[in-house]
Parts: sequence; structure tokens; C-alpha cells
Amino acid sequence: MKFKEFRQAGHWPTLLSAFLYFDVSFMVWVMLGPLALYITQELGLPVGEKFTIVAIPILSGAILRIPLGMLADHFGPKRTGVLAQALVIAGLVYVFFFSLHSKLEVELLGLLLGVAGASFSVALPQASRWYPPQYQGIVMGIAGAGNMGVVLDSMIVPWLAETYGWQSVFGFLTLPLLLVLIIYAVLVKDAPEKRRPVTWKNYAALMADADTWWFMFFYSITFGGFVGLGNALPLYFTNWYHVSGIAAGMMSAIVVFGGSMFRPLGGLIADRIGGIKALQILFVIVSLSYLSISFLPEGPLPAAAQATDAKVAGWAFDDLPRVAWVAVAIFFVGAMALGMGNGSVFQLVPLRFRGEIGVMTGLVGAAGGVGGFFLAKALGLSWDLQHGFAAGFSVFAGLPLLGLLGLTWVKRRWRTTWGAVSGARV
Repeated sequence: MKFKEFRQAGHWPTLLSAFLYFDVSFMVWVMLGPLALYITQELGLPVGEKFTIVAIPILSGAILRIPLGMLADHFGPKRTGVLAQALVIAGLVYVFFFSLHSKLEVELLGLLLGVAGASFSVALPQASRWYPPQYQGIVMGIAGAGNMGVVLDSMIVPWLAETYGWQSVFGFLTLPLLLVLIIYAVLVKDAPEKRRPVTWKNYAALMADADTWWFMFFYSITFGGFVGLGNALPLYFTNWYHVSGIAAGMMSAIVVFGGSMFRPLGGLIADRIGGIKALQILFVIVSLSYLSISFLPEGPLPAAAQATDAKVAGWAFDDLPRVAWVAVAIFFVGAMALGMGNGSVFQLVPLRFRGEIGVMTGLVGAAGGVGGFFLAKALGLSWDLQHGFAAGFSVFAGLPLLGLLGLTWVKRRWRTTWGAVSGARV
């Protein structure tokens, strides 16, 4: 790929704005992951309910992606993006001033944070429509790499909560949202191609297409795994390896960094060798990672002298036991494959559904969110049933293998039909 040609092929201010918009939106969407350590501790919730709390924004974001995608097609991605961002900012400001006092209020907040997660249906089609088929993998990878916002969450949120209290975190996170909203409103430009009005009939028509369900299933594995881990890992690390809140955040940041930064590489590789081949390799890596994690033993409890004196106490980051670092390494490899898988899936989607990319982004993105919800929920159920996480990870180790079988089933048909006339490697 020649950078000069790529730069001239589309509209880079829109690509940059879509990346920033998705980045801060994703950051807010998954903020309950690390923040739940502090909020649920104050509310006295059991471990299983904590995993439910962090799963709610994921499911809400999944459901809201479809109506937000429809709004983007009707009124334009720019207007929809500005409106959604303003709504999320209003919610953060409310919690900053009035706090949260019950489980119900936290759950309602989770529903609102889903609006930020639904930004996927705005940012990715907005960037995609500016670029030709041969650049779809890298474009969708760059725009989708905005999910690195979860890295910032994991690193910053626990420290802010420890230092200033969890309520202040909502005020701090409002600032980058306001800044990006201004940049987005000034720089972004909707693509000149005419948008076709989207109705529920459009969704029904696509849902009747078998390829839609395959893409939804594949993305529920890749993106679902990434966002599910992004939200659940702080709770997993604190309960299984007995680390402090700040240490859990840093461990999670290392893991999700791999998934975020390697997404564009996944799209680039898919452009070169084809999304199907790339996914086949990545599904194997993901399955082996989940399976390996399921066999890791629980970490040792820290002695009183080794535990941090913090609101969420445990092993300090500098003193983590060896098994905790082994888990981080395995999770990093798995998250890297998940992130690259996200880029690979969205190398294929615009090739198959170019004219319906807005609708398909909503459907496929929703499936990804549902996958993340079930991953976080499965880990909570696993803890309730066996006081461990092996069962939850074992189940999700099997899903990529089913995805591998699915790719084997469809690859010949895809490559000899729409793939043959797409103008790109499939």
C-alpha cells in the first residue's frame, strides 16, 4: 500500500475524526469495567452481580447500534454522532454532580453508556464510505482502532478513583469528550455518495441473508471477546489473582492494548491475504488462549505487608506473583488475535455489503456487543457455580472453533461469487 495514494483516495480529516470519536466513546462505554471495582464495593454487591453490572453497558450498546445506525443513514453520521455524544456527556455530568446511590442507578447508567458503545454504527460507516474497496481493511482497522479507549480507561480510571474518589472520574472523562466533540463537529464531513433511506424492512431483508448471520457470528467472537474482556478483566484479576485496583487496571491495559493496536494490522493483512484466511489463523490462536487461561490456578493471597493500602487492596503491580504475569501474557496474545480478527471481519463486510454498510455495521456491531455481554455474564455465572472461571473460559474456547468450521463452510461460495467481483482479496 502506497501512503500517498491512500491519503488521496479518501478524506483523512473524516478518518481522523471518526477514530477520535470512536476512541473517546469506547473509553466511556467500558468505563464501568475498572470503575465497578469501586462502585460495587461501596454498594456491597457480591462478585456475580459485579460481572452483571459491567455486562449491562455492553448489551445496551449492542441493542442501540441498530437504531443509531438507522439515524445515521436518515440524518447523516455527523448529526447523529454529535447528538449521541451530547447525550453521553449530559449523563456523565449528572453522575458527577449527583452520584449513584443504588444498584438500580448503576444499571441505568450502564444503559446510558450503551449510547457511547453504539458510536460504532456511526464512526465506521462514516469512514468506510470515503474509500474504495482495496482500502477497506486498513480504513476500517484505523477507525475501529478507536477501541484503544479501553486502554486509557484501564490505566487512568483506577488511579483517579483511588486519588480523587470514583465520582470525580465522571468529571474528568467529560473533558476529553467535550474536546473531541468540538474536533468532530469541525473536521468531519459526510461522504458525497447518496444515502439510501433505511427502514426496518432493510434490516429484515439483510437478516434473511445467510451471509449476514455468518458475519454477525464471526464478530460476536472477535469483538465480543475483546469488549467482554475489556470490561471483565479488572474484576477477574482482583478476584482470581488478588491484586489491587490499580494493578488490575494496569494488567487490563496491557492486555487490551494488544487488541486495540493490532486491529489495523489485522485489516492490512486481510487486504493482502484475504479476510477468510486471516480469520482462520486468528480463530485458532483465540481458542488456544482461552483454553490455556482456563487451566491457570488461582493466585496466592498477599501477606499483610505485601498488599497495597488502597480502597481496592491487593498485590501491587510491582509485586505481582508469577502466575498473574503468565495470565497477562496469554491474554495479550489472545486479545491481539481478537483485535486483528475485528479488522479482518470488517475487511470482508464492506466488500459483501457495500451499499448496505450502515445497516450491516449496526447488525454486526450489535452481534459483537451481544458476544461481549455473554462473555462477561458467563464469567460471573462461572464464579457463582464453581468459585472459579474455568467453565466460562472453556465455553468461549469452543466458539472460535465453531467459527473455523463456519469459514470452511462458506469460503468457497464467497470466493466464487461476490468475492470474485469485489476488486479485493477475500
